[in-house]
Amino acid sequence: MAAHQPGRRRWLAAAAGTCLTACPARPGWAATPTRAASGFPDRPVRLVVPYSVGIGPDVVARSVAEHLSRLWGLTVLVDNKPGASGIVAFGDVRRLPADGHTLFLADSATLVVNPLLHANLPYDPVRDLAPLSLLFRATFLVWVGGSNRLRSIGELQTAARQSPGRVSYASLGNGHPSHVAVETYAQAAGLQLLHVPFKDAGTLLMAVAAAEVDFTTIGMNTAAGLMAKGRLRPLAVAARQRLASHPDIPTLLEAGGPAVEMHPWAALVALAGTPAPVLEQLQRDIAATLALAEVRSRAAGAGFEITPSTPQGLRDFMDADAALVRPLIADGRIARM
Repeated sequence: MAAHQPGRRRWLAAAAGTCLTACPARPGWAATPTRAASGFPDRPVRLVVPYSVGIGPDVVARSVAEHLSRLWGLTVLVDNKPGASGIVAFGDVRRLPADGHTLFLADSATLVVNPLLHANLPYDPVRDLAPLSLLFRATFLVWVGGSNRLRSIGELQTAARQSPGRVSYASLGNGHPSHVAVETYAQAAGLQLLHVPFKDAGTLLMAVAAAEVDFTTIGMNTAAGLMAKGRLRPLAVAARQRLASHPDIPTLLEAGGPAVEMHPWAALVALAGTPAPVLEQLQRDIAATLALAEVRSRAAGAGFEITPSTPQGLRDFMDADAALVRPLIADGRIARM
């Protein structure tokens, strides 16, 4: 999920610490391609990413793919399939052989929200997925167009209370982290907002920049170019602390909003039924990759914090997120499909 009340960071840090203790990096691994006794991998590996090329999750995925490719001495191809909160992308992936040669970058929509919303989902995360590791978390900011009439969080909330259901926000689809984040905020602030879903981040940002939609939540890296041109303006960062790179942007609480944090996250998963030795190698090699300073630095440059975990740590994280999403569904803020 993309938004939550404070206190989740301690859990996430513990999960990350577990993996870093249990799965240390192997010095010098990148220089010598390796194969397990099982012969995996024996051909190029495909990493399916349900996001557009060039935005934050894709940047992190390509960094991980690059270093896994060095480790294995084989190509790791990033295959972008954005839209529909990952449903179409993983619906296709689950039909492929469960041999470890297809990996999936899954977010809270894929792993947590979709199963709660869709009666006829073409996959079951418990039945069809083999958790490998949490990958990253980011921080959402609240953005409006550069010339939008709303100049602050206070003005946004006042407008929404004066005209319930009239102030609009853009997301990347029903149940997407950007949707869950705003509705968590709206529930905490007592607001009724108009949800406008988009298929891809580029179209979404253009609509907000043109004030066709009042606001959105997305990470700094994705919006930075339009911010530099004055076409997008941040109202607040939805975190406990201000961004070190942009200390002039207030937190949501400082700006007059509720104490809600918005931290989208993603994980790496394989297909259920993948042989245990292959899963174990994937877990070791992914842990070693995520421990690399170069991977962490590149992720940080894109506004992401690498947060590895054990497979069980990922399952626990999914359960905790589900407990936060269910009240939004019960309240009718996120509609069942």
